[in-house]
Amino acid sequence: MQYLLLICDDPEAEPYDPARDTIGDWVADNDAQGRTITGNRLRPPADAKTVRVRGDETLITDGPFAETRETIAGFDLLECGSLAEALDVAARHPMARFGRVEVRAVWPFEG
Repeated sequence: MQYLLLICDDPEAEPYDPARDTIGDWVADNDAQGRTITGNRLRPPADAKTVRVRGDETLITDGPFAETRETIAGFDLLECGSLAEALDVAARHPMARFGRVEVRAVWPFEG
């Protein structure tokens, strides 16, 4: 099953420590285990655009839709055998320490 890991900033997390940032090892392990489908960083919220359609009007605004201190900084799409495996993999992501990782199962459209 596919799981999306949303890699989020969290101002209440422990301070970033480059010596404890093991993202290279984390990626290499998931690649070696055949879990990785794709993943990447995201540009900062200031570079975002929000699109809404109301009636016949398309509205495009600068920045994220919601004002929040926590932002999505990146994502990983993984193939895992179970939710337990996905949670274990997420717990080993460095941003689980320096931010937070939201784990969501992909919910494919039926037929």
